[in-house]
Amino acid sequence: MNQLAFVFGLLGNVVSFMVFLAPIPTFYQIYKKKSTEGFQSVPYVVGLFSAMLWIYYAFLKPETTLLITINSVGCFIQSAYICFYLFFATRNARVQTVKLLLLLNTVGFGLILVLTYFLAKGSTRANIVGWICLVFSLCVFVAPLCVVRQVIRTKSVEYMPFLLSFFLTLSAVMWFFYGLLRKDYNIAMPNVLGFIFGVLQMVLYLIYKNGKTTLVQEKQLPEIIATEEQKQIPELRDQIIDVVKMQGGLAVEIIPVVSILVENDGLALITAIGFRINLLLLLVIGV
Repeated sequence: MNQLAFVFGLLGNVVSFMVFLAPIPTFYQIYKKKSTEGFQSVPYVVGLFSAMLWIYYAFLKPETTLLITINSVGCFIQSAYICFYLFFATRNARVQTVKLLLLLNTVGFGLILVLTYFLAKGSTRANIVGWICLVFSLCVFVAPLCVVRQVIRTKSVEYMPFLLSFFLTLSAVMWFFYGLLRKDYNIAMPNVLGFIFGVLQMVLYLIYKNGKTTLVQEKQLPEIIATEEQKQIPELRDQIIDVVKMQGGLAVEIIPVVSILVENDGLALITAIGFRINLLLLLVIGV
């Protein structure tokens, strides 16, 4: 039984490491855009806090080396992500992230550490910390759901990485069996909901994965209409002149087409077409 638990724990380490690497495409997009617009720092701050709690819990339980190794790696990677996010974030997003870090990772973790150390002893302390870990493990799985509302509203999955949802789901399966075989339900229980939330995110991804193309097409539609109208204006002008010519004599004065080039976040061609036609119609009555 212990050997099987070790196998699932080892697999959990491998998959959890992939979970930590899953946001790399997200941060590559941030790097290319030089902006964190649309992305949230909450999953990484909560992930860092959860990793810190699991390390503390692991030191209170016997034979938990696998928990210590993966969460130590997690602390390092999540800290790197947060630093990267802060570098490209707007001033408001940077302030909110720092506030959350201070509130959760400094004040929150400090209070848990001090209170459990002085107010609880032995197995009681481990049980209390275990329940706290359980709650915040759920927060780690729920944190990516903060973008679900945005996905449904915009019908686009641009800001909900599929890889992160996939590896979270796979990780939940591994750690569930690890906790179950060790009879450590503080590890097993949150991974049940973790699996459910992961599947939900993947389903949403499959539903809205083509939404971005639709939005782009909708944005381009007014431009296409404007282009077609510009093409039709010279044809309409020619038709008016031909009709007037057929009526008899005329005097025509045409102000030529004037093209103005405006640069404002790109180039837009504004075509001003003006023409003034002074008509003198000779009507022949009785012919």
